[in-house]
Amino acid sequence: MTAEILRNRDAEGLAHAVAARLITRLIDVQAGGGIAQLVLTGGRVAAKVYGTVADSPARHAIDWRRVEFWWGDERFLPAGDPERNETQAWDVLLSHVDVDPALVHPMPADSGQGAEAAAEAYAAALAASGVRTFDVLMLGVGPDGHVASLFPGYPELAEEDAWAVAVHDSPKPPPTRVSLTFPTLARSREVWFVVSGEDKAEAVAKGVAGDTSVPAATPKGLDRTLWLIDDAAASQLS
Repeated sequence: MTAEILRNRDAEGLAHAVAARLITRLIDVQAGGGIAQLVLTGGRVAAKVYGTVADSPARHAIDWRRVEFWWGDERFLPAGDPERNETQAWDVLLSHVDVDPALVHPMPADSGQGAEAAAEAYAAALAASGVRTFDVLMLGVGPDGHVASLFPGYPELAEEDAWAVAVHDSPKPPPTRVSLTFPTLARSREVWFVVSGEDKAEAVAKGVAGDTSVPAATPKGLDRTLWLIDDAAASQLS
């Protein structure tokens, strides 16, 4: 299935476009009677998207208590740390809408149990939920082409059995993280790469081309794969 590339002029326009698309997608899923399964990412662009959703009058069309939230990866830091993706999501979106706390599944914070135990706990939570397919998986892309916390050349790229893994010695801080694996990411009906900035342009070009030297080339949606990017991130596309 060929990935679709949707360009926007700048990061601000990108955030508004992704927010509108996300609101529409959640409404469509709920119209079918289901609980929408959404996998969140972190980063500056993601924060803009979530903040735009929270500010949009259209958010009221969503039954937020029928949205189930997961995370693609997390920085293994203490609860409430501002660098955690969970903290960011609560600050800019989740605290502004009427979510069901039982359907919000942050990855475990660092409370002394170790990242391996945290990854096992998250895998167990996924298994216990009965959720087998995500409706939307949102992914950022690093300048090195990493997605979630799956970095080029790291052994976690080859993990086929675990649903989530601990990642150590990350090339960007903090060094310890927890991430979903490629097989888990592949359980998504739609995969959305949301990317802004010229420093990501080479990684975007390789990911779109299917160059497996970058992890961004691997995740594909069961129904649809979207590259939602701004002109700067698209600057090396042929």
